[in-house]
Parts: sequence; C-alpha cells; structure tokens
Amino acid sequence: MALKKKPVSGMKDVLPAEMQIRDYVMNQIKETYRQFGFSQIETPCVEHIENLTSKQGGDNEKLIFKILKRGNKLDVAGAQTEAEIVDEGLRYDLTVPLSRYYANHAAELPSPFKALQMGSVWRAEHPQKGRFRQFVQCDIDILGDGTCLAEIELILATTAALGKICPDNSFTVRINDRGVLRGMASCCGFAEEDYEALFITLDKMDKISVDGVKEELLSAGHAREKVENYLELFSGISTDAAGVRQMGERLAAMKEEMAAKEDSAADRKSALANGADKEIFENLAYIMETVKAGAEAEFSLVFDPTLVRGMSYYTGTIFEVAMEGFGGSVAGGGRYDKMIGKFTGKETPACGFSIGFERIVTILLENGFTVPSQAQKKAYLFEKGVNQEIFAQVIREAAAERKTGVQVLVAQMNKNKKFQKEQLSKEGYTEFKEFYKEALKK
Repeated sequence: MALKKKPVSGMKDVLPAEMQIRDYVMNQIKETYRQFGFSQIETPCVEHIENLTSKQGGDNEKLIFKILKRGNKLDVAGAQTEAEIVDEGLRYDLTVPLSRYYANHAAELPSPFKALQMGSVWRAEHPQKGRFRQFVQCDIDILGDGTCLAEIELILATTAALGKICPDNSFTVRINDRGVLRGMASCCGFAEEDYEALFITLDKMDKISVDGVKEELLSAGHAREKVENYLELFSGISTDAAGVRQMGERLAAMKEEMAAKEDSAADRKSALANGADKEIFENLAYIMETVKAGAEAEFSLVFDPTLVRGMSYYTGTIFEVAMEGFGGSVAGGGRYDKMIGKFTGKETPACGFSIGFERIVTILLENGFTVPSQAQKKAYLFEKGVNQEIFAQVIREAAAERKTGVQVLVAQMNKNKKFQKEQLSKEGYTEFKEFYKEALKK
C-alpha cells in the first residue's frame, strides 16, 4: 500500500514562497518586541496533562492532543479511566506553559519579566480558512507588574509590530475589562453563577445584534426587566476614554440606587461591593489615553463593553485586534493574575498579548505581498556533463558573489530550462548565469 503524501487534516506543508513571508513576519515581530525590552524564551511543546486540563483554557481543553503513556506504564487493556493511560499532551497555547516556566524559574529572572515566545501549538478542532490544528503563536507577556504600564506596553508593542508588517491594512484595537463585565451583570441583578453563560451570549452581539442577544437571554429564562436594564447600559456610550468614565458613572448610579433599597447597613455595603470598582474605569481610561498619546502605528482604539474574550483565565483588562477585510480577530490578550498562583500558591500579576501569526500570513498572501528589501538572488545553472575546470569556476564565482551579500543557488540545468527558471523566479531569483560544456553564456 502506498504511503499517504498529503499532510494530516488541519496541518499543512509550507512552500518556499510562503516560507519567505513567514520568516519575514516572524523576524519583524521579534525585532519590534526586542526593541521594547522583551526577552525571548522557549518552552517544550509537550506539557503535563494536569496543567493542560486545569480549567484555565476554556473550550481549548476539549481540543487537546493527548499523549499515551509509554512502555510498561501503558496498560490499555487494564485501564478503567483515561487518566490511567494519558500523562502528557501537546500545548494548546503558550500561556499555560509560560506560567509553569515562570513558576519554575522566577528566582533566575528579572522582575517584572518581559517574555517573548514564538512557537507552534496544537488544537484538535475543525479546520477552516485561517484556522489549523497546528499553528504558530507569537506571544509577549509581562509577569510581575500589576500596574497599567503592562497593558500600555503590550498594546504599543503589538500595534507597532502590526503596523510594520501590514502598513496598508487599517486595524482596530478593542479594549474592555472583565471587571466591567462583572459590574454590569451584578448591577442588573444577574447571579454570579450565570455570568459566564451571560458573557458568552453578550460576545455574540456583533453577529446577532442587540435584539438577538435579548432574545437569547430571555429564552434562557432571565427576567425581561433584568435583560432590558442590562442591554440599556450599552446604549449611547462613546467608544473613547470618556465613554469608559461614562459607563463607570452609570454603574455607580445604579449601585447607589441598589444600596438605597437595602434595609440594613450590611446589605448596603454588600450591594456597593458587588458593582464595578471606580478604579477599574479610571485605569481603563488611563490606558486608552496613554496608548493614543504614545502609539507608533496608525490604528483605532475603542472601548467595547461587549468584548468578552473566551479564555476563563482572564481576570482584568482584555483586548482584541480586528483588521479590515478579515473576519475575526488577528490578535488578542489580557490580564491573567491568578494563573501563576495555581503553580506557586502565590498570585502573581500577569498580562499578555498574542498575534495570530497564521491569520496575518493569510492576509499577506491574499494581498499578493512580497518580502521587501531581501538580498539579491542569483541562480548559477550548469549543463550536465561540464568538466571539472568549468564546475570549479562555477563554485569560485558563486563563493565570490556570496561574500558581497548576494544569495547564490548552484544547480544543474534541467532539460526544460525555461520552466526551471520560471519556478526559480517565483522564489525570488532575478538573475541567471548559465555554464555549458563548451562556453559560458549569460
């Protein structure tokens, strides 16, 4: 039986032309992030299964490629549960491995630590355009800094990188805070155990509209008055820093109204505590104002109180980048202050931003992007059967060209020389030099 020549579903072979773009994008991202003081690290692609299934990765935990135990440890016939035959898995993102890495090496690292990590991750999901089972993530994270500086630096660095890679594509950064989401839900009377389901529905706002969200919440059994009060909070809010403060004022007024209805002082204190803290809105507004003042790239920065982000490990600020002409986000991240504590027992401030590398490459390929300012590429083609003297001449001339910075390919000439040159031209070769048995032709 013949072996299968196509790659596994959801994974792909990369041809040289695309590889040039991938290398260019990766180098641009690395160079930009290093300019912002991020240090590159690397973590293994295989993680302990306990770490990957610790209820921090949301739906991604359903998509883990799990690895069976090896040798004498593997007893499939006698196993009663999956845990008896599985002990490891391929990482589904870079954040969980980074948290383990930092917990293991914190004493050897500066504080705060600005980490840059780029590598493949794996998810057993349904493949579609721009989404694969194996794909590259490009992450920057700041660990040990609980101030707004972390968010500001992450947004500035990520937008600077995107601005260099896609200067002709306009993009928008949407920003919110999980505290805003919780505060709005609390002030409208939703039970805390209903928050996640509520947020999942809210996250569909851009796809199913306000009416669609309302219908779905009512169908879930929530009281009409509660739902209508909740959705009313989103109306008339501007998308700038002023809109953040306006939302804070609305919730503060609602909290006061709630507290006034309570009978006891204890209940009043409880009602006030359940709403969003004023500091959350001030921090969010401050981040937006500072980013706009210091941005290197051109982009829109908008406050979006419907932004949720799917990962359950987010604890505070969240952000997402959308690019014109491409459905879905091309980058996203947020603050996850509780994850490292699951390894160490001590909470550590942490915030990160991830660029969707595969999506950026897809956009560039669709736009016919060519890598700028690459080294000159020449091809030296020699006829089959050239003598040693001519072949030595080919090698000497190629070596001399390489010393000047030219990229030189030495290859035997094919019978269909025209087609060979066409294929090499697609890979960026612009000059050809031909060597024959009898004479040199240019």
